[in-house]
Amino acid sequence: MGLDRGGKTVLDGLSAGIPEGAAAIVGPSGAGKSTLLRLLNRLADPDRGEILYRERPLRDYEPLALRREVGLVPQLPALLDGTVESNLRYAAGLAGEPLELEQTLARAGLDPSFAERDVTKLSVGEQQRAMLARALAQRPRVLLLDEPTSALDHAARDTIEAALGELRRELEISTVLVSHDPEQARRLSDWALRLEAGRLAGCGPREEVLA
Repeated sequence: MGLDRGGKTVLDGLSAGIPEGAAAIVGPSGAGKSTLLRLLNRLADPDRGEILYRERPLRDYEPLALRREVGLVPQLPALLDGTVESNLRYAAGLAGEPLELEQTLARAGLDPSFAERDVTKLSVGEQQRAMLARALAQRPRVLLLDEPTSALDHAARDTIEAALGELRRELEISTVLVSHDPEQARRLSDWALRLEAGRLAGCGPREEVLA
């Protein structure tokens, strides 16, 4: 599988599998990690080859339907104007899902008081957790997480990581994490892909790839 942008090859000859559970995509800046994540829920399509999801070509999925099942939490928060609750209700409505407000907030590490908070008055860490809650409101089977703690202090990072651990145990959601931090990848994954300059440099159990 490959992808070119602006005459430059971004991903080249990439062939790998990601099992259900917790996976991480690691590598230096510019390796193509975030680009690969975007391909996994059709924010872009590869120029060469194809991606399979549950043994079916990804191009066969209608993009919006796919994104309800394979949710993306981007690196930079992108909340809609309004309250945290209005953002969650919007996401749940798009997915045709009922919203269990307090439970969804709790799963993202937020207490019920955050429901009425104006998103513009949240800290970066709180916005990240609100983005996670918004993704969870759609009840996805897979969460794609693009450097979800890169702008956070250690306390906020630990809160997000704890919330992700609880999600895996409680909801059995599969996660694919992009991280530049090998230690975080070790904490949050069982399987890893390592990219270097747009090529696959390793794929397999975390202990082998991140050794």
